[in-house]
Amino acid sequence: MAVQPEGAPCWADAMFDDLEGAKGFYGDVLGWTFGETSSEFGNYTQAYADGKAVAAVVPPVPGQEGSSQWCLYFAARDAAATAARIRDNGGELLMEPMQVGDFGTMCLARDPGGVVFGLWQAGTHEGFEAMAEPGAYCWAEVFTREPEKSDAFFPAVFSYRSKQLEDEMDFRIYDLGERSVLGRMKMTDDFPPEMPPYINVYFTVADCDETVARATERGGVLRFGPMDTPFGRFAAISDPQGANFSVIDITTTTGEMPKTTEVD
Repeated sequence: MAVQPEGAPCWADAMFDDLEGAKGFYGDVLGWTFGETSSEFGNYTQAYADGKAVAAVVPPVPGQEGSSQWCLYFAARDAAATAARIRDNGGELLMEPMQVGDFGTMCLARDPGGVVFGLWQAGTHEGFEAMAEPGAYCWAEVFTREPEKSDAFFPAVFSYRSKQLEDEMDFRIYDLGERSVLGRMKMTDDFPPEMPPYINVYFTVADCDETVARATERGGVLRFGPMDTPFGRFAAISDPQGANFSVIDITTTTGEMPKTTEVD
């Protein structure tokens, strides 16, 4: 795939204390295969769906054990310039832009409401080699208790346009040009108070119910669903090490698309 435009989701990875356990779980649940582990780059290990790079798993850095979570990266033409916009709009840099060999430049940041995300300025590694195919990334949503902070921050950093769902739940969609690239959901009291805000990553599957069955058999926990929507049949899952993600069958859609209102 071509390099994604500035602000488009372009890569996802996660840290796991038990790297082999994570590979076994996602291999069974999403059909991933894994490349060679690169000791030069912290044992970073790429995952492949049908031979195409779709994500990566990595052991934690010292001091961050026990905090497995998926991290979504947004494309940046100039990571340093985007990092400056993050700072200027009240965000925090957790890792300054850092060149990773000739693969590209990465940066980790947090929005004013506490949502962690990454930047990726492509070098030889251009990001996802597939999207919206079985096993590959499809969609993501910011889950936050302070939606007004995310709603001000992300459009300012990435030039998104926003539209609000005309529904009871507080849900917003961020558009990049004519393409919807990210959702934003307000965390309700249904979420445990100790659960931090996060970006929920969706992976495409051929059959949502079969995938949920495989996930729970392998020690995953079903958090929500499966549920039919106009976007597809999806479910939210926690893997055995506590990382949250969702799976969606985009070929099985039900109902009409929800109405939205553009927001200034």
